[in-house]
Amino acid sequence: MIKKIFLNKYAILIFFFLLWILIFDDNSFYNQRKLRGEYENLQNTKVFYQEQIEQNQKQLKELKSEESLEKYAREQYLMKKKDEVIFLIEVDSTK
Repeated sequence: MIKKIFLNKYAILIFFFLLWILIFDDNSFYNQRKLRGEYENLQNTKVFYQEQIEQNQKQLKELKSEESLEKYAREQYLMKKKDEVIFLIEVDSTK
């Protein structure tokens, strides 16, 4: 009975067709899994960059005013006026 199934030309044809589809084809099961993983990674990256864009747009909106621009420059780039002195205090957070 089993010998008869393996000698059947249709069974052999179906076996090789499934083998071709699952392993050798450009759209094989392995390639589809790999592409799905890349797609998910790209979706996560897309979400990350959209959040970054939103944060940057909010920050840009805040920097449109003169006071917040001055505050940002003083905090981030340690800028000062001519008659000011800046003291930097570093805190050791490893303890």
